[in-house]
Amino acid sequence: MQTNQLNQARNLDLPSREAMLHRAPSVQQFWTNHYDLLSDAWKEWEVSNSDTLATLDSSLLDKRLRDAVEHAWADPSKELAVQDLMQEVAPDVFEFQFFDPQRLADLRGYLEQVWEAQIPLRPPYGIVLNRRGAMLDSRSEGYLAAPSFQAFYRQILDRYMRPIARLLFPEIVGYDTQTFGFSIHYKPNTDTSIRPHTDASAVTLNINLNLPDESFTGSNVDFYDPSTGKMIGLAFKPGSAMIHRGNVVHAAQPITSGERTNFVLWLYGDYGRMPMQGSERVAIDAKQRWAVPTGALDEFAPF
Repeated sequence: MQTNQLNQARNLDLPSREAMLHRAPSVQQFWTNHYDLLSDAWKEWEVSNSDTLATLDSSLLDKRLRDAVEHAWADPSKELAVQDLMQEVAPDVFEFQFFDPQRLADLRGYLEQVWEAQIPLRPPYGIVLNRRGAMLDSRSEGYLAAPSFQAFYRQILDRYMRPIARLLFPEIVGYDTQTFGFSIHYKPNTDTSIRPHTDASAVTLNINLNLPDESFTGSNVDFYDPSTGKMIGLAFKPGSAMIHRGNVVHAAQPITSGERTNFVLWLYGDYGRMPMQGSERVAIDAKQRWAVPTGALDEFAPF
């Protein structure tokens, strides 16, 4: 039986598209005023759908990655097995398999139920007013507050993204205490591309969620190569990820057919602090990489 709070959340009148595009004061007021209601609605939605929702845990991840990461947490001296899974596909841009393509249907099924829940979600309109996109981090208004998703999101960040980022880019230690995340969806004739930009992050992890039979054309991600002055175009495979420093210039090319869905996750320091561009790589002990920061999460969100 649906509760009064779940029904209240579903009956809210969202701000207009124009108001969200222009970030009118009424938009932030809407999300702030309904923060508690929306959080409670997601909890109730999860309970009422517990029989049909997929379990979100590490079994969704690529087995080689999962095993290598678990061994490194148990014994940081074994972390090179994680690095061996990374392929440098552009200067300081690394690609690796993150999700098991055969298990993506479970994650996507969960997300489809999220979109059908009719609980308002704030789109990542700081980039584009993206349909079927959502804010993922609890510091963002209108975020995906379902408890099981939040536990899964934190697992990805704390047990996978941060130590891998520290392994590849050791100078970011201390600038990786805080997190941010959103989902984004590309489809022809809607939000099709993103122009060249850098991220407000120390490190960005971009994970593709397309199923093996969900093909698309276009939508390459271009990364700037400072040695040649040219862009290198890279294409996502189902469940693959690209990780790079936030200050690397990159762009998403227009998608011409099909659809592409991704999680985009950021790490940065307290209140948005980031390492200076060109910071020297410093040698750190492996045990420092395989640790979770103990400080409190702040409330800073880049957008």
